[in-house]
Amino acid sequence: MNHQTAGRNMFGDFAKYASLSVCGMIGLSCYILADTFFVAQGLGSNGLAALNLAIPVYNLLAGIGQMLGMGGAIKYTICRSQGEDRNADIMFTNSIYLAVTASAAFVLLGLFGADFITGLLGADEQVYNMTLVYIKTLCLFAPAFMINYVLQSFVRNDGAPQLAMIALISGSLMNIVLDYVFIFPMGMGMFGAVLATGFSPVTGIAIMLPYLLGKRRRFRLVKTGFVGRMVRSNLSLGFPTLIGQLSSGITIITFNTIILGLEGNMGVAAYGVITNIALVVVAIYTGLAQGIQPLISDAYGKQQMAAARTVLRYAMVTMAVSSALIYGGIYWFADPIAAVFNSEGLVQLQTMAVKGLKLYFVSNPFVGFNIILAMHFAATERVIPAHGLSLLRGLFLIVPTAFLMAALWGMTGVWLAFAATEALVAVLGAAVYLTRKK
Repeated sequence: MNHQTAGRNMFGDFAKYASLSVCGMIGLSCYILADTFFVAQGLGSNGLAALNLAIPVYNLLAGIGQMLGMGGAIKYTICRSQGEDRNADIMFTNSIYLAVTASAAFVLLGLFGADFITGLLGADEQVYNMTLVYIKTLCLFAPAFMINYVLQSFVRNDGAPQLAMIALISGSLMNIVLDYVFIFPMGMGMFGAVLATGFSPVTGIAIMLPYLLGKRRRFRLVKTGFVGRMVRSNLSLGFPTLIGQLSSGITIITFNTIILGLEGNMGVAAYGVITNIALVVVAIYTGLAQGIQPLISDAYGKQQMAAARTVLRYAMVTMAVSSALIYGGIYWFADPIAAVFNSEGLVQLQTMAVKGLKLYFVSNPFVGFNIILAMHFAATERVIPAHGLSLLRGLFLIVPTAFLMAALWGMTGVWLAFAATEALVAVLGAAVYLTRKK
C-alpha cells in the first residue's frame, strides 16, 4: 500500500478509502435495484415477486465472489506489509484459481439445476418462468462476476481505491442503461433485466484492464498450483463476507416462505420493495467495512494495533450518524419510496410496503455495527469471533426468530424479526470485542 497507517493523516486515509468504497458498493447494489425498478414498471407485481424469489441466488453468487476477493486481499495486504512479496502473489494466484473453480460450479448449476432451484425457492405457476429465466442467465454470467469481485478487491488493496470505485459505478451505470433498453424498447422482459445485470461485471473488468496490464500493479500471477495454506487463509478470512451476503439470502428465503403463507404473492412483492432498499443500506455499511479493511490489515501487519482501533472508531461513528440519517429518510419518505415500485397502484401492496419500510429499518445501526465489527475481526486474523458473529446473524438466530415473531404478531412480527436478531448479535459482538480488548 502507498500510505502509512500510522501517519499523521489517518483520518484522511479513512475518509478516502471509506468514501470511495461506499460509493462503489452503492453502485454494486444498483445491479439489483435498477432491475427492481424497471421490472416493476415493465412486468408489474408478478415480475417483482419473481425477482425477489431469485435474489438469494444473486446473494450466493455475490457472497462467494466477495469472499474470495476479500479473503485473498486481506492476506495479500498483510503479506505486503510484512515484506512477503512472493506469498502475496501466490495469494492472488490462488484467489483467481478459486474464482474460476466457483464459476464453473455456477455455470453447471445454471445449465442443469436452475429448474430445481426455482421450485425450491417457492415460485408458483404465475411467476415460475420469469424466476427460472433470471436464475439460469445469472448463473451463466458467473465467471464475469467472480473475476470482477476478486480483481476489484485486489485493486483496492493495491492502493487504487479510486479505480475500484470507478469500475463498480461504471458497471452499475451500464446496467441501468441496458435495463431500460432491453426491457422497454426491445421488449425482452425478465431476460433483458438479467442480461443487463450480467453485462455489469464485464464493464467493470474492462475499466480495470489498463491497470491490470500496466506497471503500477504490484500483484502478479505466478507459476504455482493450489497452495493449501493459502486456500485455507482465503476461505477463512473471507468467510464473514460470504455469510454477510448469505444472511441476506437466508433472510429473504425465510421471509418469503413466511409471507407467502400470510399474504401470498402480494406480500412477497411488498417485501421485494424492502429487500431492494435494504441492498443499498447494507451496501453503505459493507462499503465502510471494506474501506477500513486495507487500513486495519496494514496496521495489524505492522503491529500498530492502536492505529487499527482508531480506524475502527472512525467507522463506528460514521455508521451511527449514517444510520440515523438513513432511517429518517426512509421513515418520512416511505410512501413515495413504495410508490416507485408499485407501478400498478395497488393499495394493498402500498400499505404493506410502507409499514414494512418503517419497521424493518429500525435494524440499521445494529446491522452496521455487526458488519463493521466482523470485518475488523477478519482483517486482524481473528477468525473465530468473525465467523461466530457472522453465523449467528446469518443463520442460527434469524430463522427461529422470524418464525417465532411471525407466529406471535403476524406481518408486524416479520418486519421486526430482522431488527431483533441484529440487536442481539450486536450485544454479543460488543461483549466479545471488549473482552478480547482487555
